Amino acid sequence: MSASATTTTTLDDAQTSATNAADYVSQNWADWLAAGLRILLIVVIAVILRIAVRRMITKFIERMNRGAEAAGTTALGGLLVNAERRRQRSEAIGSVLRSVASFVILGTAALTVLSVLQINLAPLLASAGVAGVAIGFGARNLVTDFLSGVFMILEDQYGVGDVIDAGVASGTVVEVGLRVTKLRGDEGEIWYIRNGEVKRIGNLSQGWATAVVDVQVGYREDLERVRGVITAAAEAMAKTQPWDEALWEPVEVLGLESVTADSVVIQAQAKTMPGKAAAVARELRWRIKRAFDEAGITITGGTPALAAEEDEADPTAAVAAPSALANPDSPQTAAAQPIAVQRTGK
Repeated sequence: MSASATTTTTLDDAQTSATNAADYVSQNWADWLAAGLRILLIVVIAVILRIAVRRMITKFIERMNRGAEAAGTTALGGLLVNAERRRQRSEAIGSVLRSVASFVILGTAALTVLSVLQINLAPLLASAGVAGVAIGFGARNLVTDFLSGVFMILEDQYGVGDVIDAGVASGTVVEVGLRVTKLRGDEGEIWYIRNGEVKRIGNLSQGWATAVVDVQVGYREDLERVRGVITAAAEAMAKTQPWDEALWEPVEVLGLESVTADSVVIQAQAKTMPGKAAAVARELRWRIKRAFDEAGITITGGTPALAAEEDEADPTAAVAAPSALANPDSPQTAAAQPIAVQRTGK
């Protein structure tokens, strides 16, 4: 075959390919344009819907925060509403809702675009499922922490300012997160607790607290008089600021907690504001001690009072016992006299 024939064949093939491409484009451009417009419309709708939903969630969270701040300005609301706690809780809920909304909207838009492009989604979804399972096994602790944090926030188990006992640590809640809760201990240390590790929560700042005071007095003390002195001291405390707000009910003298041979223990109890039980108990002990001193009632403890009385020094212990030698006419005195020396004459 000559070179001219080869060149002619190549030109014919190129012309044929160009003609086929032009025919293919002319036959399918309308479909491509329609698909492109559909994809553009899907993307625009997804973006607009995402922005609108996130803005609605943000306004809802801001309304919750304004309600908490308004309630906190009232006299009773200041005791029952913690603005920082409500703010962090609402922000956490808002973050979760925004993330879920974005994932659902953008994920649905992506699948719709792939279907418009006529891509088979079955293998993709199967692969995504397998990958999700693998990630779930590999990051199960992270998933557990996140889900536990979500439910803790939604159920309002605790919040900023609460004193809690989480089992692994205890203290005042400083920050509540979806994965980690931050506590400040009694000595000022900061504890970072993963939400998935918390098996139980003891919230000492919800509802009310109980202050219990045990007073140990002598066995021979008049119990009715002791009860009256304790009641009077408690009533005086309930009329003094700031204890009038911390005490939610009058102090109740429950009775005898225990009885021994030389002392009795009287127990008093008071219902207090959450988190104020320890302070109320300390102040009540202080006032009872002062009232007992004024009333002449002895608080026992350590060495029993009866044993102390028995161990007092005998005033006659320093006096010497009488001696027979003190009597000059006694035989003992005569026997103790020196023998006289007899002299003989020369």
